[in-house]
Amino acid sequence: MDVTRRTAWRASVLLAAAVATTGVLVGWAHGASAVRGSSVVFPAGATWTTVFTGTKAGIEGLTGDNHGNLYVAERGGGSNPCPVWKIAVASGETTQVGSVPGPCSPSGLAFGPDERLYVTGADAPALDQIDVLTPGDASAEATIFATGVAQANGIAFDSHGNLWATDGNEKQGIVYRVGPDGGAATEVFRIPQMANLVGVGRQNGTLQGTSPNTANPQDIVANGIVFTRSDEMVVADTARGALWRVSLDSRGNVTSPVGCDSTYPADTLCLDDVFVESPYLEGADGIALDASGRVWVDANERQAIVVVDDRGVPSEFFRDPVDPTTGRRNGGPLETPTSPVFLGHTLCTTSSDGNRRDNSPNSGGEVTSTGKISCLDEPVSATGLALPVR
Repeated sequence: MDVTRRTAWRASVLLAAAVATTGVLVGWAHGASAVRGSSVVFPAGATWTTVFTGTKAGIEGLTGDNHGNLYVAERGGGSNPCPVWKIAVASGETTQVGSVPGPCSPSGLAFGPDERLYVTGADAPALDQIDVLTPGDASAEATIFATGVAQANGIAFDSHGNLWATDGNEKQGIVYRVGPDGGAATEVFRIPQMANLVGVGRQNGTLQGTSPNTANPQDIVANGIVFTRSDEMVVADTARGALWRVSLDSRGNVTSPVGCDSTYPADTLCLDDVFVESPYLEGADGIALDASGRVWVDANERQAIVVVDDRGVPSEFFRDPVDPTTGRRNGGPLETPTSPVFLGHTLCTTSSDGNRRDNSPNSGGEVTSTGKISCLDEPVSATGLALPVR
């Protein structure tokens, strides 16, 4: 891959270097030791390398295959189609493998058991469809797979081939199920809302915004989603900084406690279902499992990646260092991290560069609003789960 710039944080000091070629490759090294007691530590001397930089209206979701490739759906903006890209991490080669018809605004994507690629965020502005694509060349076009999934965000498949999606920016905490043949989605359960009209949960002025005195609440409660090997579901709660763990029977019905608070709909999870809630997880967005069952969380409010072990204990794997001049953490390498993915022992993540909390103002990093994908250039002492063969 061609290189123009590689930048590293070492001991919290920003070092810059220029290389006279074309293209962009940016690397960053960890500036502080990992949290004591963590079962996974940041690799010594590792740097974050930018392997993809968006040029359109932003990126968020990320997935991969077993051949060292990442896949991302870029938001086209307005009525434009949304291109889907394959990125070869080793070489940096980027290839368009299809598109989602506009208007669209994808937030999540995942390979299904049929090795086709499923993408949320079709049919803007309602964003109530999930499309499916057989990756090919730039002319390949996604078609409708599921309907009735307003603001669908995180997406995952269970062992029976059912597709599950969270409602993201709908902010109702709804988790949907779609059968293997597609069609209309079914609401299965909800996570309790945090911002709402009935006076419970977090209210509008309680979270730091773009300045300490500006309200900018985080009220998405159903975001990233994964399934464990035992078909137990884990859902990221962005507003609470929490992970919910939900047990299902063989037909996809919830067996975890629901309906404990009559303020909410009857299918709403009880607080007993919270696996972990922690300040480390503020802004919990996309999540990924490793082979040991640990949950890797992009904490987008804190510019951090956090690992939660099987006891529900969180530990910080990486957090952007404080710039010694500005006192902020908005200089990268993470710029509102949104979706972690493992390719074997290689950890990668998207950054959407939102203008809030620790990434505010978002003009301080490498990109502004268009988003990027970054990968560690040293292996992590954890192995990702098997990815689709394609």
